[in-house]
Amino acid sequence: MEVFDSSSLQQKIDNLNKPKGSLGRLEELAYQIGVIQQTLSPRLCHPVHLLLGADHGIEHEDVSVSPRCITCQQMINFTRGGGGVNMFCRQHGFDLRLVDVGVDYDLSAYPQILSRKVAPHGTANFRYGAAMSEAELQRCFDIGRELVDAAVADGSNIISVGEMGIANTSPSSIWMSLLLDLPLEKCVGAGAGLNSEGIRHKLDVLRESMERFKESGTLDILDGEEQAHEVLRYFGGFEMAVATAVMLRAVEKRIILLVDGFIMTACALMASRLVATRQPDFLDRCIFCHSGDESGHRLMLDKMGVKPLLSLGLRLGEGTGALCAFPIVDSAVRMLNEMGNFKDNEITKYF
Repeated sequence: MEVFDSSSLQQKIDNLNKPKGSLGRLEELAYQIGVIQQTLSPRLCHPVHLLLGADHGIEHEDVSVSPRCITCQQMINFTRGGGGVNMFCRQHGFDLRLVDVGVDYDLSAYPQILSRKVAPHGTANFRYGAAMSEAELQRCFDIGRELVDAAVADGSNIISVGEMGIANTSPSSIWMSLLLDLPLEKCVGAGAGLNSEGIRHKLDVLRESMERFKESGTLDILDGEEQAHEVLRYFGGFEMAVATAVMLRAVEKRIILLVDGFIMTACALMASRLVATRQPDFLDRCIFCHSGDESGHRLMLDKMGVKPLLSLGLRLGEGTGALCAFPIVDSAVRMLNEMGNFKDNEITKYF
């Protein structure tokens, strides 16, 4: 059995037949993946993309340019192979798994969609109270663990997560504001395409929702992981809660985890806060793939101290940024496993 030593991994990277550091981020990425898998020769097996769909009560407050019916329409579209996520999964060889965790529509006529509804109509409207109950949140955690364990049982060691949930930039913005102690206006953007008036309305609704939550005194009696837990429950969407649980389970099992744009970055932030004392290196085990156009996303990444692989201006969601980044991850692993070193190739080490 291989005994892993991170210094040996770095030495292997430094002695590949190239100038030290000349492959830049690929070298950093190769080291990160080797550490995650605890091996000098990492592998990527059976990549799985989880696409989680759910609706949000806050959508009723006109905080999104798109109506909630788009959630179910897009989920159905994905079963026909017509979405952006379908194309990228086909291109990069990902096993796409569609999961309904709270879409406000009966999708039982589509067997390609795994039914794991936490509630039939999505979350409650957090403008007036908590988005979900504690029992519903625990159900989300159970679903997230189940999805990762099923992927691992099928031979996967690399997972990406996407979302389909109209209005989910709203809870993501609130998570960002509360968890990073940032003014809400720095965290709220256009979502799928709000104009300036729409953004002002969205900000007003979210500010009112946050003030109601703060007035309850919850933040005063909780701290650390318990506070994060309550922020998740009060404002989160079912797809976001399940995604957070997926990330926690994937990191626990040393699965390569590809994190997409604004919503999924917020989920990674939430996951890191839920295990802050038990696993302070949580974010080091996540590969952040894309910085999108949603206002505040770059700020959130910077505050988390992480560097995305790509900045393509994507704001589709669905996990497309993670899928686009996969070839870079693959290149980093191939570099470690397929490049020769100076000694074996009889090349004078010239640096």
